[in-house]
Amino acid sequence: MTIERFEKGPRMCQAAAHGDMVYLAGQVAAQPEGAGVTAQTEQVLGQIDALLAAAGSDKSRILTATIYLADIASFGEMNAAWDAWVDRNEPPARATVEAKLATPAYLVEIVIVATRSVR
Repeated sequence: MTIERFEKGPRMCQAAAHGDMVYLAGQVAAQPEGAGVTAQTEQVLGQIDALLAAAGSDKSRILTATIYLADIASFGEMNAAWDAWVDRNEPPARATVEAKLATPAYLVEIVIVATRSVR
């Protein structure tokens, strides 16, 4: 099987697929400046939708999501966006942790593992 890479750059790609599995790099808001946690989460979830679609998948096929918050006190704000987006019939396994992110402008980062097929 070949490995497919999506949105490749010199350092990394934004998603990689092998067989039925799709692995997304940590997604952060493309325009974080001045955006709160809910707005950044909405941006990230939009990016996740686009990457999954490019790889032949969608949010109903997400297996796991790991969410990193710069401040765990913003858990409720992040969940406001997540709950409006997540497939309620096929929710993924999920973990949320507090972590220092790459720059202070980033308030949330989400890593996804999904499948391209449902068996």
